[in-house]
Amino acid sequence: MSAEVGHAPIVKSLLWPDETATQFFAQALAEQPTLRNAFVELHGDLGAGKTTLVRHLLRALGVPGRVKSPTYAVVEPYELPDLHVWHFDFYRFSDPREWEDAGFRDIFASPGLKLAEWPEKAAGFLPRADLVIQLEALTDDARQVTLTAQSPLGVALLQAVTPDRSPALQEPREGRT
Repeated sequence: MSAEVGHAPIVKSLLWPDETATQFFAQALAEQPTLRNAFVELHGDLGAGKTTLVRHLLRALGVPGRVKSPTYAVVEPYELPDLHVWHFDFYRFSDPREWEDAGFRDIFASPGLKLAEWPEKAAGFLPRADLVIQLEALTDDARQVTLTAQSPLGVALLQAVTPDRSPALQEPREGRT
């Protein structure tokens, strides 16, 4: 799987009928060795399920104890025996330069998994994400999910979490986008 830096993003759409599907997706993603150094952006309105997805992913990676939302702290770090994870939530940023002022450049330059909610609030300062996950609430339970791979690492992740590898992951029915 060879992809050039300037390759067109690869997009996949999924339908998660319930939170169990979110959990299955998180488990499938956590099983990918390439996730260890990925940058994943999470987009969606309030209540779309971004933090829920991150909680399931962190649990699947083996994070013990309470998984907190970093809405007020901006970042919650997690240290596992062989993995560093940073969960960012830029919702409260009023100026993208706050990212630079907070010293996050060093974190993004280091190895580990970076997960960012509300990345648009730090626009222009964040590196290009490997994988972009857009969540849209269809009902209280169902989510329309659009996955966009923007790097070779993102392509590998996207290919690893396709519906044919997990029956709980569904592609949208005909007529949905």
